Amino acid sequence: MTKRVAAIFPGQGSQSVGMAVDAAEHAVSARDVFARAARVLGYDLLALVREGPDERLRETQYSQPAIFTANLALFAASDVSVVVSAGHSFAEFCSLVIAGAISFEDALHVVDERGRAMGEAAGRARGGMSAVLGFDAERVRPVVERVREETGNVLQLANFNAPTQIVLSGDLYAVRIAGEALLEAGAKRVVPLNVSGAWHSELMRPAVARVAAAVRAAEIRVPRFDVISNINGEAYRDPETIAASLVGSVTGEVRWHEAAQRLLTYDLDLVAEFGASAVLTPLMRRITNAPQTVAVTDMESVRALCDAVAEEARA
Repeated sequence: MTKRVAAIFPGQGSQSVGMAVDAAEHAVSARDVFARAARVLGYDLLALVREGPDERLRETQYSQPAIFTANLALFAASDVSVVVSAGHSFAEFCSLVIAGAISFEDALHVVDERGRAMGEAAGRARGGMSAVLGFDAERVRPVVERVREETGNVLQLANFNAPTQIVLSGDLYAVRIAGEALLEAGAKRVVPLNVSGAWHSELMRPAVARVAAAVRAAEIRVPRFDVISNINGEAYRDPETIAASLVGSVTGEVRWHEAAQRLLTYDLDLVAEFGASAVLTPLMRRITNAPQTVAVTDMESVRALCDAVAEEARA
């Protein structure tokens, strides 16, 4: 019996120097993904990913195309069939590509423009993000509202990664003050994220028009299999909703936990996260009754995934 597999993709902050490089060295399919990316971007993305430096990859105009391409290179190297997919934040583009809802080239054009526009917006305002661990949204929200009122700065709940893992985004000072207040209130930890701006906050509003124009220029189709939106945890059913979600996600919330829970309704045998870092795998494993979840981060884990799927098929 064929194993029912879901593909998930990590987003901003999952980048690292060397990501998917060994896949490109050992798998023609992965190398071709990087080659196609170079033709779209006009620069050698594989060389940038291989050599870094980390500071360059952390810049959103490079990190978003690099993460998008590395995720899909790892997926291409695995050559597994999936029944449903979801991506965290802009990594939803990866899911839409493998489901045939948008071409690789069109998606990368949008991702590239998105990264550049958000990078410019980040340059106008000193923003940041922090993950709050150990508090649910109802305990985080009053503190955020109080700090926002006291400072007069942009601050909001951005990512709902798990019931007790909430990400704040906004003005860097306000994020820091809120983090300190939450620790004093009893939060387990507050972890600054490896990002260069206040993603999914109103500080990204200047980027919206450029992203919307790029999305309008792309051809979007109904996915061949379900792609779960991390705006509302529902499967996409029409191109118009997909386009609106891709634009709205620039400033809107990422409700990843709802998307992850929806994945579990697909009677899955395995969830595979394709990306440089195992960001979503730990979150999936904490969900009650979640299927086996594996992180596909390099060629060794690509081979392990292929062996696991092949073994199930033989059985």
